[in-house]
Amino acid sequence: MSPSVSTVNATATAAGPGSRLLRIGLIIAVSMTTIDQTIVALSAPTIQSELGLSQDGLQWAVNSYLLATAAFFLLGGRLADLFGHRRMVLLGIIGFAVSSFLCGVAPTGDLAEPWLIGARVLQGLSGALMFPAAVGLVVQSVPREGRGRAMATFFTITGAMTAIGPIAGGYLTQWTWRSIFWVNIPLAIIALVLLMLGRRAAALTPSAPVRDRRIDVPGAILVAAGMSLVIYALQRFGELGWGTTWIWVVLAAGIAVLGAFFWWQTRAAAPLLTLSVFRSRGFSVSALAVMIANISFVPIFFFLSVYGQLSLGLTASVTGLLFLKLFLGFALGARIGSRRYDRRGIRTVLLIGGLAGAAGFAWLALVAGNLNIDGFSFFNPQTAPIALAGFGIGFMLTAASTDAINQAPNTGYGEVTGITQTLKNFGGALGMAVIASIVSGRLTTLLTDSLGRFGASPSDVQHVVNQVTGAGSGQASSLPSGIPAQAAKQILECVKLDYAHAAQWGFTAMAIAMGLLVVLALVSPRKR
Repeated sequence: MSPSVSTVNATATAAGPGSRLLRIGLIIAVSMTTIDQTIVALSAPTIQSELGLSQDGLQWAVNSYLLATAAFFLLGGRLADLFGHRRMVLLGIIGFAVSSFLCGVAPTGDLAEPWLIGARVLQGLSGALMFPAAVGLVVQSVPREGRGRAMATFFTITGAMTAIGPIAGGYLTQWTWRSIFWVNIPLAIIALVLLMLGRRAAALTPSAPVRDRRIDVPGAILVAAGMSLVIYALQRFGELGWGTTWIWVVLAAGIAVLGAFFWWQTRAAAPLLTLSVFRSRGFSVSALAVMIANISFVPIFFFLSVYGQLSLGLTASVTGLLFLKLFLGFALGARIGSRRYDRRGIRTVLLIGGLAGAAGFAWLALVAGNLNIDGFSFFNPQTAPIALAGFGIGFMLTAASTDAINQAPNTGYGEVTGITQTLKNFGGALGMAVIASIVSGRLTTLLTDSLGRFGASPSDVQHVVNQVTGAGSGQASSLPSGIPAQAAKQILECVKLDYAHAAQWGFTAMAIAMGLLVVLALVSPRKR
């Protein structure tokens, strides 16, 4: 039976003040990694214009972070189990602060793209070192009977920070877009101080012993290469269309490399991934649920950003209201879902969370085409569906993350966290690529018809689509030549409405992804 999420109040006393400081420091540290998944959403237009980035460059500045964290979480979890969780956390925090500084000092000109993308990759690598080790320290810092409550708090706060990222980014960008990266530096310093103050906290729940101290370098290379090829192919489909043969070849190659990774894991002396952990149906269901939820959770920030700024005509800071609605729903859902997990286990949590999330996104898809609303008002026809979507994700995501760890007691904390967080970040990158392809394809079809009436060529249409869909930039102010100047206002109105209709397809895809959680709930083991 899974440990309770709201158990003994004596846990804090047993763990002592050092453990509390340790956990607060870990929450701050990991929150940097979750905030940076989405903080660039509202700042993307400013970053692109000031650095002179291409649309592809801007999109890779977003996806490279998600991809690096997903590709190296397994290695990070292994290193944490081998060399110590505290050591890897400290190394990850310092690396994240340094790479954040590098992001913030990105130069303009030809170096801008490789510099920013490279620094974002370093951020992702640092996060991959930090996160699994941090979870291991949280688990070890409390008695076994208090683990559920500690993990629920940890995942609720760090998960909610994903929604805080765009809100903070919108306001920080008013000063300078570079501050969205520099803000990590004082957070890192605070986290390091708290970790040093809590360094004497006892390990009340020891980790599973490490039987082999070798590192699976070929496995790390295969999983990173396979994920990169798959995400690259899916991202390119959105730009070049699903009929492009060479992209299918790249996608097939990526799938083949991932297949080779799993084959190698069955033969490696010290594999990154202990495949036997998936024999637990409970672990497999919860880990897969985390991945599926993030197919919707990460992309919603970027598509809401474009929708708010382009279709509704909101400023970057006011667009943050959309994310505040999502955040409030997420926080409420996480609180109620954790208690439900306590009493009934993961099955009903996945069922309710999946149904609520699917209903919220489907409802949002229905109302997104209505632009005759007061977008500057907090309460409007879109408030309830956005909050409901956030509630559904929050209701199940924290509980599923906790349950995955509880279902694998004989596996190292670093390794099991590496598995779940790899799936989580891969789900986010996968969702970004697939849903961006869907939205871009639909937008191209709509704009071909709308702008064709003004004499626009297919290349003109693609120019506008690239402007609108470039990693959440949502800009269409620079119209291509060949379109009559007197029709510019009408054209921009067409772009606004057509993007809203294209976004409806994206929100529908998110609803379908959340609906898959209902299927998982039906095959999940009942709480015993």
